[in-house]
Amino acid sequence: MKFHKTPLEGAYLIELEKRGDDRGFFARVFCEKEFGDAGLETQFVQINNSRSSKKGTLRGLHYQLPPAAEVKVVRAIKGALYDVIVDLRAGSPTFGKWFGAELNEDNRLMMYVPRGFAHAFVTLTDDVEAFYLSGAFYSPENERGLRYNDPAINIEWPIQPVEISDKDRNWPDLDPEFHGIELMRGLK
Repeated sequence: MKFHKTPLEGAYLIELEKRGDDRGFFARVFCEKEFGDAGLETQFVQINNSRSSKKGTLRGLHYQLPPAAEVKVVRAIKGALYDVIVDLRAGSPTFGKWFGAELNEDNRLMMYVPRGFAHAFVTLTDDVEAFYLSGAFYSPENERGLRYNDPAINIEWPIQPVEISDKDRNWPDLDPEFHGIELMRGLK
């Protein structure tokens, strides 16, 4: 695997290194040693799979508070999505900044989302399937979110989201004093 730094400290795009011949290819999606050598977390407690039937489906911006704050590794296994992360770490020089990348079944890129980041994606094709590793169990009482079209964050979505849950449509806008402090309680 190749770990490519993003403009947001601690977040990476991970490129699979395919080994192939006339039969096809083999690639490692996770290796505890390689993740550890790159300084990334290596313990995952859930592997989740999502399917979105319509192009323009938005999921997020989601995060969880400590002690349930999550690390995620996200990959599109069918179709294409635009994956976005927002830095919510209090004191971070990139607090409130976002980064996005297309993840699709052909490029096989994965997004490493550290603790202290909100995460979302919009589907770029119909019938998108994604899987992601999660470093914490889902905790409804610790779940939080931010509005996907908050003008203070100003995410440049490549397409206009059209399918949005009521919950995701109604998350609050970013409040730098509140969100950074709230999320960082308990993070090291």
